[in-house]
Amino acid sequence: MLIKQLSVFVENKKGRLSAITDILRQSEIDIRALSVADTKDFGILRLIVNDVDKAYTALKNGECLVSLTDVIAVQITDRPGGLADAMDILSSAEISVEYMYAFISKSDGLASVILRVDDNQKAQNVLSDKFKLLTQAEISA
Repeated sequence: MLIKQLSVFVENKKGRLSAITDILRQSEIDIRALSVADTKDFGILRLIVNDVDKAYTALKNGECLVSLTDVIAVQITDRPGGLADAMDILSSAEISVEYMYAFISKSDGLASVILRVDDNQKAQNVLSDKFKLLTQAEISA
């Protein structure tokens, strides 16, 4: 149950994020989750959107440097220790988390976390026993 994440190279210049988000607005793309990691000269905008193919094409046509990455979206109970439970499972299975970010879930009492790990298949196997893994269709809905 991998989902596709868009990664967009963003120069650290005034108005660059505005231009990228405008491309998505003009294409009627709904951003479900995002993360920005930056350095002095550039950043990486990571996006989970409702229509990956349409967003990818729009960004490419807008002359953005964009790539697709497989990630895992997992729903966890929104309570103290909910995230720790998932991290314990991954750690016990010797799976490294490269990065993660969260987004608001439409379900009460749940949080959704995007995970980039070093072994997607193994992570899916160990997490699916205790957590619901979201599909691309569920993210898009």
